[in-house]
Amino acid sequence: MAFIYLLLGIIPIIGVIIIVLVLKKIKTDISLLEKILAIIYISSLIILCVGFQIHRNQYNIAIDPYNDGCYIPFGGKHIVTLNLYFILFNISILLIWIKGNKLPPLTQVLSLSFILIGSTISFFVLLHVFTHPIEDLGYNEPGDPYFFIFTPIISILISVHLIFKIVKNKMMVANEKKYSNHFLNKLNSFFASKKNLPLWSIILIIPLLVIITIILILLGQDSNSLIKVFTETATWRFSQKMHPPILDHKGHYLCTVAASGNPKIVKPIRLGRRNNRTIIINRQLLIANAFEEMIQYFSPKLHHFIRTNYDKYGYNLSTKINSTQMSNLTYLLMKPLEWSFLLCLYLFCEEPEKKINKQYQI
Repeated sequence: MAFIYLLLGIIPIIGVIIIVLVLKKIKTDISLLEKILAIIYISSLIILCVGFQIHRNQYNIAIDPYNDGCYIPFGGKHIVTLNLYFILFNISILLIWIKGNKLPPLTQVLSLSFILIGSTISFFVLLHVFTHPIEDLGYNEPGDPYFFIFTPIISILISVHLIFKIVKNKMMVANEKKYSNHFLNKLNSFFASKKNLPLWSIILIIPLLVIITIILILLGQDSNSLIKVFTETATWRFSQKMHPPILDHKGHYLCTVAASGNPKIVKPIRLGRRNNRTIIINRQLLIANAFEEMIQYFSPKLHHFIRTNYDKYGYNLSTKINSTQMSNLTYLLMKPLEWSFLLCLYLFCEEPEKKINKQYQI
């Protein structure tokens, strides 16, 4: 166990070292601020991927939120549009960061335009994912948006840093590059002669959006996919769709699967009923359920908090317990909790054994 904790501590450090070495390979004069932003940004992308594993269901799918995760914040086929702008944004970030004032003026203008478009989209993504009401999924507290908020925040910070750096270093100086094509050379000279590339980047945003939209339509996207990617979702700020009724949660929990172990160890007593299903009952399961009933009687709010988190994490853990040996181990690990529950029942209940024995009656 100590080795596992050590490994979990070493892996992120190794990852940071690798990122820094790769960044130095790409650009030798990288600043400390740029290193920090890059490490945080890459980490945010990893967190984002984890978020998509948990929030993976489209709005039109009926789910069991304790088993199937939650709804995705970006809608269906329209996510292609969001991905394209995301790719163009990151390519532009890399070009500006690596080449700086060595980029041809026209390339600088186009890159800055895509950075501004990407920053604007990131702002709306942040607004969209920051509010995640999931009360209709059976929870009384708002959903947690933390998997999705870091990437847009860091994207905006990186954009501001690079734009500020361009202005500070006066990258709007005329470039010596010449094109053999007369039209391209004239266009390049036109942008190079201007002293405010960010201004021309803003001017080019509309024609760029039109061009990208045409390309996306040819790829099967809608003309307003950039809007629908937010609205054709459920349980998020800009969502305009209702999801189907949630599925009944009929999963087994830790004490339930523990009772399915070797009879000589887990000592089953009888059969019982839960959610119209027959389950094996042992004393550990009876005590755990009686304790939950007692908590619900004394403090419904505390019971809801415990039950919500237990449903969220305990069920997923119980699905991995699928052998007699694992059930035996779970039963033994749950023993200290069983004794604690029994102690509380004998302290606060008038007839603890009666309360215990009445659980899961058929």
